[in-house]
Amino acid sequence: MVDTPCRLDCDVLIAGGGMAGASLALALARYAPALRVTVVESFPLRPDAAADSYQPSYDARSTALAWGSRQIFEALGVWPQLSRHATPIAHIHVSDRGRFGATRLHALDHQQPALGYVVDNRWLGITLTQALLACPQINWCAPARVEGAEALPDNRGVRVALVADEQASQLTAQCLVIADGGRSGLREALGFRVDEQGYDQFAVIANVSTDKPHDFTAFERFTDRGPMALLPRGNPQRASGEAALVWTLAADELEALLAKAEPERLATLQERFGWRQGRFTRVGELAHYPLTLTTVAQPVRPGMVLVGNAAHTLHPVAGQGFNLALRGLMALTACFVQAQATGRPLGSLAVLGQYQQAHEQDMRQTISFSDSLIQIFGHGSPALAALRDLGLLGLDLVPEARRLFARQAMGTGGRDYTMSAQQWGAKVTDAEGRKHGH
Repeated sequence: MVDTPCRLDCDVLIAGGGMAGASLALALARYAPALRVTVVESFPLRPDAAADSYQPSYDARSTALAWGSRQIFEALGVWPQLSRHATPIAHIHVSDRGRFGATRLHALDHQQPALGYVVDNRWLGITLTQALLACPQINWCAPARVEGAEALPDNRGVRVALVADEQASQLTAQCLVIADGGRSGLREALGFRVDEQGYDQFAVIANVSTDKPHDFTAFERFTDRGPMALLPRGNPQRASGEAALVWTLAADELEALLAKAEPERLATLQERFGWRQGRFTRVGELAHYPLTLTTVAQPVRPGMVLVGNAAHTLHPVAGQGFNLALRGLMALTACFVQAQATGRPLGSLAVLGQYQQAHEQDMRQTISFSDSLIQIFGHGSPALAALRDLGLLGLDLVPEARRLFARQAMGTGGRDYTMSAQQWGAKVTDAEGRKHGH
């Protein structure tokens, strides 16, 4: 390769324009507007996906947003639009099937209108896209893909191999952010070491209907064959019987379920979940995938950083994956803002190492929270089942224990990544003053 030009093509190049990549681009546009940001996405940008023409689909896949994620999207200026189709979670009911233990969380007990929200992925994507189209400093390169990258010497940035319209080219940037998802081909091409812990189970994702309105309640139901989650969907103002199901199954159970017609699927679901939400009347299109806990021990290199599912994927039962990713994106934004203000290269190990340190504690705590639920509730021992009952009762009866559990579920137990633009401005001004010795 030839020597890099003196002026880099952009400051931050984001490989992947999905929910994580788009959220990061929006955060950089809001808090670091002087940075030149390029987003490379394999699917074409759809400016025709107008928000006013959006119609929810019964089979649309959705994401659970914690209360802390709402705060972040409020700070980014997109929550008023996003909330138009965001179903609030006012209550969370956690139970162990066939046992007496249970705990309940209520948003009003924490002086909040909701503990979290359920949003269709397509609506989230449309909202972020519409916001980014209004940011002139964001350059979209789509459809295109990043096929490789190499760090330039002396912290000068990174050179990226790009393919667009089957034509190869190169771009240079201070930092490459890899945000192309849990099956990241770029992560593999660049040789990042991935640690995987299999759960020997599959997640089945589907939308369902019941004859009883959900009352904006999310259910976490642990059974002897794996956990189940039922999240409220539909009209944000009026409770319906629509819900999003996350159903954990062994391989043989999955095969048997897929072979059944809808009436038999409904009967199996009813038998496993029980009658807390009334009768299941409809189950939509099933999607399924193997469950693994995936982490990358070293997600940063000179000029490169993994974020979102490319850096870690969690068991979906606690709904923590995207919320953890979003907090990490805000931590990375904060490090970029500080580096820009103090004249440090964005892709230097000093800057990216600062991000890794800031995000690692949150990541470990969230993974431990999600993984421990699976380990504790996935064990069939009668003695452990009795201890689970006592633990759930303790959460229900001891206010402080219930508050700590709620903070983790709401995504508010870690650092504050939701500063206003004015606070960010003051932080940058202070950093500039230190840089010049004021």
